Amino acid sequence: MSDKIRVNTLLDYYGALLTERQQELCRYYYRDDYSLQEIAELEGISRSAVHDTVRKSEAELEHYEETLKCIQAANARKLVYSRMEKDPSAAAYLNNLLETELIGGNYE
Repeated sequence: MSDKIRVNTLLDYYGALLTERQQELCRYYYRDDYSLQEIAELEGISRSAVHDTVRKSEAELEHYEETLKCIQAANARKLVYSRMEKDPSAAAYLNNLLETELIGGNYE
């Protein structure tokens, strides 16, 4: 998985645990694909400040996943769901489970 895709997934799961400032800078960098220099100019701060904040935020997100393993658990559930799709007797249960996966917020 590419780094940007991985960090965007981490942001989906754990972005709300970052400070508002970290969320904003990560949104520019990972979601909107701004360069560090573009973000620095937009925010009136140094490029190195943006870089430090983005890298620190990424490390925090990775720490949350190492600790909580929400993405790992979601991937395991998806594997089970794909197996259930092949079993006609499990179809009704599968639909209920998939609906519960949609409950909750997201990073945006």
